[in-house]
Amino acid sequence: MFTSGYVSNLHSQSGRISDVYNPKKVFIGGISALGLLSVAAGFVNDKIPIIILRALIGIASAMTVPSALTLLVNAFPDPLHQARAIGVFGGFAGVANVLGLLIGAMFVQWASFHWVFWFVGIIAIPVALACLFIIPPEIAKSEDKPNAGIAKWKRLDLIGVSILTVAIVLFIFALTSGSADGWATAEVLVPLIMSILMIAGFFYWETVIPANRAAIPPRTWFYNNFAVLFGLALLPFFWWIVVFTIFTTLWQNIFHWSVISTAVHMLPIGVAAFATSFTGSLSRVFSPKWLILTGLSLLVVATTLLALGGGQPDQYWPYVFPAFALGSAGAMLTYTHTNIAIFQVAPVSMAGTVGALLNGALQFGSAIGLAAVGSIETSVEAAHGGPAEYYGRAAAFWFLLAIVLLEFVSVSWLYQTKTDHLPQPKFDDDNTRAAARQSKEETHETHDINHGSKPMKWETSNSPV
Repeated sequence: MFTSGYVSNLHSQSGRISDVYNPKKVFIGGISALGLLSVAAGFVNDKIPIIILRALIGIASAMTVPSALTLLVNAFPDPLHQARAIGVFGGFAGVANVLGLLIGAMFVQWASFHWVFWFVGIIAIPVALACLFIIPPEIAKSEDKPNAGIAKWKRLDLIGVSILTVAIVLFIFALTSGSADGWATAEVLVPLIMSILMIAGFFYWETVIPANRAAIPPRTWFYNNFAVLFGLALLPFFWWIVVFTIFTTLWQNIFHWSVISTAVHMLPIGVAAFATSFTGSLSRVFSPKWLILTGLSLLVVATTLLALGGGQPDQYWPYVFPAFALGSAGAMLTYTHTNIAIFQVAPVSMAGTVGALLNGALQFGSAIGLAAVGSIETSVEAAHGGPAEYYGRAAAFWFLLAIVLLEFVSVSWLYQTKTDHLPQPKFDDDNTRAAARQSKEETHETHDINHGSKPMKWETSNSPV
């Protein structure tokens, strides 16, 4: 959970890096670091060094997704092709979740956990080398137009990101400690209050610094439908991670299924997600609103099934299997068309930042959601038979169902279809106007210096003398 929360915050900074620097270099650098760090982690046996290396792997991983989305948006400027590309990109993310579990289970069962890290390195390092030649330079140019007089690293919001990172870690710590230590204890209330104050301080800081240096420029929230789409992005990974966590522990610890058997029973999630990822082109025929609502409807049915049954091995086929298929298809439908819609409302120059916010929301939702679900499950199990019973897991799914219904209502009410299928803006008007004003001021200053004390026409016309 802490890893997901940490990575979710790193996404915001990595997206800004992709906008300021060359996204191709950021992507290749992240993939290379991921591969090398994974190889190194495979040779480690001690707990503390592995935790440190996993944190570094999280940083490297966070550099890859926003930069990859920036490259995709640049490579497919046509809305139809862009929608298909983003849909397939999301589909492979869903498949990777299941294949990663299955491949990891095979290594743990038949070899050792070291091969989980080595396998990532074996894949990542050749991919990074291939991308040096495969990715054309034409799509690797940043759309951001920085001031030549300001160093690029100074345009990264290091202070804001640091504040938000600490706030997220404290918030997750408070949620995970509440069920064990009690919600009224100082160990829970102090970090919870501190995290809320720091989050408020972060958003205030974003309004104080120049917009072109902010990790999350305040104007971003006023793009059409952006706020509701951001809230929607909290759900898909939340649903998947809760399902993975609850049934993995149930099947292995209570049913005593093997790691391989557990992974095989998870296959419907990956198959349904991959099949649904090819629906990207539908967004050019139907409004993303109706496609997203369809996905949420499937999630309502699936989550209800999981809340009603699944606590016995013989309930897999009547309850769990259809819930996995319907729910994963719904989550992927929601994820795919949220991706497509959110990139259509933001300018190309903000692609890296928008992609980072979207994927940060995905990770943040899974971290916060898993912490909340864990607290609910633990509290219910303490009063109703312990972890061997299904009551705590059912309560977690009822809570998840309430979140899905809340998202359904918010999209139905707040999503506006008036900008659907309109051309994607090329540049941020605010940035363009600010750059024009700054250029004009610099021109006037230079002109004044060149002419000494001689009054200029524009100066005398505004002078009270």
